[in-house]
Amino acid sequence: MDLLGHKKQKPDITGMTKNGDIPGLIQALTNDDFELQIAAAKSLGSLGPVAIGTVLKKLKTRNRALRLGIIEALAVIKDPLAVDPLLEALDDQLAEVRWGCAIALGEIGDERAIPGLKKALGDKDKYVRYGAAFALAKIGWKPETSLDKARLFYGMQEWGALRDMGISAINVLETARKDADLDIRLKAIDLLGAIHDKCVAPSLIGALADENSAVRWKSVLVSAKAGIPLMYLPRGISRRPRIRKNPKIAALLNFLLPGQGYNYLGKWWGILIFQLDVTVTLWLLRFGGESLSYTILFPLYILIAVHAALIAMKMPDM
Repeated sequence: MDLLGHKKQKPDITGMTKNGDIPGLIQALTNDDFELQIAAAKSLGSLGPVAIGTVLKKLKTRNRALRLGIIEALAVIKDPLAVDPLLEALDDQLAEVRWGCAIALGEIGDERAIPGLKKALGDKDKYVRYGAAFALAKIGWKPETSLDKARLFYGMQEWGALRDMGISAINVLETARKDADLDIRLKAIDLLGAIHDKCVAPSLIGALADENSAVRWKSVLVSAKAGIPLMYLPRGISRRPRIRKNPKIAALLNFLLPGQGYNYLGKWWGILIFQLDVTVTLWLLRFGGESLSYTILFPLYILIAVHAALIAMKMPDM
């Protein structure tokens, strides 16, 4: 539907293909209808070399939806001319663009893409790593070293295969335990512990400084099972980020919005105090006037502000 409520007419993919309407097919790549997008990509692919030049020119468009559609089309066209532009786009800021490029390079199947895809196995985004691993397997690349093999398994999230590699997987698991994804960090800790060798100690002790408490606790449990002396663990966990409630913020909130300082500290009764303050303030303003209201409430606000600050100072680090 458009702004006037008229039903939008779907692009005629068949007609555009028959007429060689490449710009029209490219525009159809951004259509909301997923099946229509696929049909447009396939149609561009069917036009082959005739379409590749125009399609490649659109690869650097700022329109994200169109850029992703172009990448999908290139994966269908499978023209080797797209390899270098796709490798360049493999460094794009958007993870979904990098992911799409990796998959497209795998569909094209040109071995020139192997170095770039191997580099993408170390991408910070798990989807990009997966796309790169998939593409390398599609091209037929075989890891030459144990490190390459471990990175491939990491990209595919073949955790069982990584565990079976034992000590050879430690370098990759050290990377995984720093991953942005919490589930991957937790899995890496499990696999490090499963190696049952003291050489995993630096990685596990390093994980004790993780910002997430679940990762830190799992590292403690796994370290004990791996035979790492418990006396070394407190030093490791002391390096964790210190997260605690700020007494000044708690005091300021309680002074300006009585009760909200307690909410900030995680005290459930903060909302009750806030509601009570609103009720009492309205009652005093109505029956006592503004002067009396501030005379009574101002000292009270100072008192609960100081109280919130004292509570915050006594709270332990998280």
